[in-house]
Amino acid sequence: MRQSPANRILILIKTDGPQLGGAIGDALGISAEAARQQLAKLAEQGLVEPVTIGATGRGRPRQLWHLTAAGNRQFPDGHAELTANLLVTLVEQLGPAALDTVISAREADTLQRYRLELENAGDLAARVEVLAAIRTREGYMADHWQEADGSFTLVENHCPICAAATACAGFCRSELETFRTALGADVERREHILAGARRCAYRITPR
Repeated sequence: MRQSPANRILILIKTDGPQLGGAIGDALGISAEAARQQLAKLAEQGLVEPVTIGATGRGRPRQLWHLTAAGNRQFPDGHAELTANLLVTLVEQLGPAALDTVISAREADTLQRYRLELENAGDLAARVEVLAAIRTREGYMADHWQEADGSFTLVENHCPICAAATACAGFCRSELETFRTALGADVERREHILAGARRCAYRITPR
């Protein structure tokens, strides 16, 4: 995605969640008025929309900006419609077992690639860092950090295979197992885009 001011706003909301106009201006290093102008243009295009939230004290109600469905479609979707249609056709023509075979083959290939990149990562912290970099490269807009209790959080702000995952939840189950095996750790999904969350989030702990 080209880094115009408008696209920077879309990326900010995508990665950090709904934002106040003033906060967007601060994050992008532009005035609040310039941020409002950009938001107004994006709203006219149907890419963002505001939700009014209550005022604090005697202040006026504030507007929290978030992405619309059209705004989310500005990010890579992995040929969503074609993928979903192919999966439906596969099941109709060859049966559910054929789809399971495809998912298993994809899981094995993905695991092999991840292991190659993770083999020189010593501890769990390093492995999580490398995995986040891999997933970002693959279009998931990933981030990670360590919690106070020593566990790790991995978040994915975008799902480039969302259409495929919607058509078949097996892709999500497969990715979760891939994370567990590649990291050699316990991985629990805490937030899920397909369940209505704005992102997928995973809690990672040593075994």
